[in-house]
Amino acid sequence: MLELIVSNNLPVFLLILVRVLGFFVTMPLFSYRTIPIQFRIGMSVFLAFVIFYTVDPVVVDNLFFFLLVKEALVGILIGLIGYIVVSALQVAGGFIDFQMGFAIANVMDPQTGAQSPITGQYFYIIALLFLLSVDGHHILIDGIINSYTFIALDTFVPFENANIVEFVMKTFNSMFLIAFQISIPIVGCLFLVDVALGIIARTVPQLNVFVVGLPLKILVSFAAILVFLSLYIVLVKNLFSTMFSAIQGLMQLFGGV
Repeated sequence: MLELIVSNNLPVFLLILVRVLGFFVTMPLFSYRTIPIQFRIGMSVFLAFVIFYTVDPVVVDNLFFFLLVKEALVGILIGLIGYIVVSALQVAGGFIDFQMGFAIANVMDPQTGAQSPITGQYFYIIALLFLLSVDGHHILIDGIINSYTFIALDTFVPFENANIVEFVMKTFNSMFLIAFQISIPIVGCLFLVDVALGIIARTVPQLNVFVVGLPLKILVSFAAILVFLSLYIVLVKNLFSTMFSAIQGLMQLFGGV
């Protein structure tokens, strides 16, 4: 390490470190507040030190500052595209909570520090446990290491490319589609409950459906979540497959492939 610092390869090491740090700032699971900053910085330095001996040697000229900004943007955007896809779980939870009557009862997510739906937080925790159980965090780290095969250190990224904007829009569409697929079984069941309560309100006016409706919808939603939990695991698997494909596709566009 000392040899690296005193040599002329220090700018190259800093470029690698900036991309890895940007990746850990936005990538799901690694960017959470529950992970100490010291660990993230130390992990970034260790990965940068490993990657340094695997990338092709480059000559950093007077454009070092612009390359530094480019590396930061590349790392942040690669992690951000993964975070966008995984946020489908929060969107699906918002859809379900709105139908259940839990939309007003948001909870504080200790990982991100933002308010999130109760059901969305439940889905999110299961998804993260599934990601860890299949070693998905290793695949994420392998993705940032392989990014140097697509995006060289001494090349600039065409951020103004229309294909990149179109790719991000398609990723947004995929995120909402997956959120709809996750929430539609429970939302559909709650819609049928609303229809049944409406029929009861018309046939039995003496019954106060507003008093009966809320606990009934909560009971039906919990039963539906229990029944469709196996289907949810399959959808989470597709969600992470979409996230890995989105990260790889974005890196290929950045590299001009």
